[in-house]
Amino acid sequence: MIDMRDAPPADDVLAAPRWLRWSLIGLAVLAMLLLVLLPLVIVLASGFSEGLQVWWSALREPDAIAALKLTLFTAAIVIPINAIFGTLLAWAIARFEFRGRRALLALIDLPFAVSPVVAGLCLVLLFSPSYGWFGDFLTAHGIKILFARPAIVLATLFITVPFVVRELIPLMQQQGPEEELAARSLGASALTMFLRVTLPNIKWGLLYGVLLCSARAMGEFGAVSVVSGHIRGLTNTLPLHIEILYNEFDSTAAFAVASLLSGMALVTLLLKIWLEARHGDALAAEHRRH
Repeated sequence: MIDMRDAPPADDVLAAPRWLRWSLIGLAVLAMLLLVLLPLVIVLASGFSEGLQVWWSALREPDAIAALKLTLFTAAIVIPINAIFGTLLAWAIARFEFRGRRALLALIDLPFAVSPVVAGLCLVLLFSPSYGWFGDFLTAHGIKILFARPAIVLATLFITVPFVVRELIPLMQQQGPEEELAARSLGASALTMFLRVTLPNIKWGLLYGVLLCSARAMGEFGAVSVVSGHIRGLTNTLPLHIEILYNEFDSTAAFAVASLLSGMALVTLLLKIWLEARHGDALAAEHRRH
């Protein structure tokens, strides 16, 4: 029988030679430079290669402004819906045991497993006026979903569903229901308990999930490309507008618009780093409190 008192400390077991640690760190940094930072620098450099005037002119074109407005419009609808229903879903899954819980978790992860293009094709099969399941009903009532803003919002909703839920479930499970049970035992209503106990405890995780959701909503291409119809000035988001400009060999304007989208991604990244730091500090304070 092995005497655990004779086992080496965990730090000694996990220790690695200095050369190996620095080699792994160097490989990780090199991979990030080549795969992430270098393409971003190329996009930004190409966007401003002909000067600020040309860059600004590309962004002031009516089609570019319409694409930016549609992108922000879609995000403004998708983010609150995902924040509200994602929080409720996470709370139900983390706090209750019920039949079908595993199936619900699998459905939440479905957008991660299914290609966005397949998701867009499913929406086409549902809402196409010609052969969609609901096509005749929608046509009879003058409702247009496919190749219009509703289809873009639905496609983006489907793709971004998991981000808030998957961020909150492990956080709620880690915190446990003790504080919520204490609030209920002291006479707090369910709504008061949620607003005064649950929501403050998950606020940083919720903000982090919302941030990931917003980044994906503004950058989604595959599903939106299938259901949008590529109508310039009407159903093109920023990623679709960039594709059209590049296919028309207007690379300067394409990189200019791409630099705007990259700038939005950089802002998202900075907010992500800040939220991760605050979230980590909040979790550390929670552990010290308990």
